[in-house]
Amino acid sequence: MKVLGIDTSTSCGSVGFIDNQELIADYLLNISVTHSERLLGAIEWVLNQARCDIKNIDGLAISLGPGSFTGLRIGISTIKGLAFATGIPVVGVSTLDVLASQIAPTPYLICPILDARKQEVYAAFYRYQQRNTLKRISPYQAIRPEDLVKNIKEETIFLGNGVKTYKNSLQSSLSSFAIFSPTCLHFCHGSMVAELGSDLLREGKTLDLATLVPIYIRPSEAEKKWQETYPDCNPPSFGYKTGPAGMLEKILEGEP
Repeated sequence: MKVLGIDTSTSCGSVGFIDNQELIADYLLNISVTHSERLLGAIEWVLNQARCDIKNIDGLAISLGPGSFTGLRIGISTIKGLAFATGIPVVGVSTLDVLASQIAPTPYLICPILDARKQEVYAAFYRYQQRNTLKRISPYQAIRPEDLVKNIKEETIFLGNGVKTYKNSLQSSLSSFAIFSPTCLHFCHGSMVAELGSDLLREGKTLDLATLVPIYIRPSEAEKKWQETYPDCNPPSFGYKTGPAGMLEKILEGEP
């Protein structure tokens, strides 16, 4: 099964490609250029280098969040465009699930954290169980780091871009309980998005493009202001450009 995985939940965009559970490509770029300027180019580059036409892909996997509101919308808009044009099925995975899955089986508690700004992080707790099966043991949540550590009574592995912001605070609060993953694991890898997505595809858990939305956990400021001003109306949906004109067509007509 050929699966293309995409993550735009943070400033580090990633595109991964797997074929029958074998890693073919894993592209990451952590720069300030917006995802709308680079995502389609990254997809085109990965497919060209993998010598795979987009029409031969069996499934598209996208990280749904939590994360950057704008980044998530760009990623989902791009996936929808590709799926509508090709008919390829789409599956979605949580950003926090992807991060936790990048940690090899371990007896320690795993806690991915993403910087949610406003002095909060997006977080959840995970643990490997029998047969090295990773299980989420808490809800996804937006929480202040000082409240998060109150729930930790054992050695815990932290990873995610929230570590960069709160590492010193976590070390101070948890002392020897805090373990930090290598920096390369602080970002979602598109290949892991694809790997988790391939499991969902085999189970037939595809998404309806008409109702596909990000996992926000908390509303954006724009949505809050809209709800305060118009309490009886749903917030409007805003369109997002997903790349230079013609780039989507170039991918669909690609000759790897």
